[in-house]
Amino acid sequence: MSRYVCHFLVNLSPENVRFPLRKLFEACQMDTIYETNDYLMAREIPGRVAFTKLVTAEVSIDITSATSEAVRLSFLVKNEELPLNLNNHCRQVFDLLQVAIAHNYDWEPINTFRAIPTQPTPQLEQDLAATEVAISTDIAATKMITIDPNLTTTVPALITALN
Repeated sequence: MSRYVCHFLVNLSPENVRFPLRKLFEACQMDTIYETNDYLMAREIPGRVAFTKLVTAEVSIDITSATSEAVRLSFLVKNEELPLNLNNHCRQVFDLLQVAIAHNYDWEPINTFRAIPTQPTPQLEQDLAATEVAISTDIAATKMITIDPNLTTTVPALITALN
């Protein structure tokens, strides 16, 4: 199965976000097939591609952390096609959705990775140094052994060789 995920911060209230989502799906040749207060599902209109390539898009609306001015949306775009090519049909529809969002809506993509501090604190530097010493000590203490190719070496012999 092909699956692609993206997240957006939308400058709309949770009550007003579903209408633009339905319009977005219509613009991308998809029909909204299921809708609740915090979820929408749309499916690509059949007829253009094989049944296994039909794309389903799901949008989760994070109403638990929403404010009156902003809400977080999580998009999942998927189909039954195996992603044997980087540019498969599901990826093309995913890219189409992202382009439509970028050109028609003032929605900010959310980076889900945390940044690494540019200025390490003294405590962080000490922790890194201690980790490096522990790793180099473990590597120095590692012993190489040769196992009998006929598999006649027993476990006690291996333990003796390690000590």
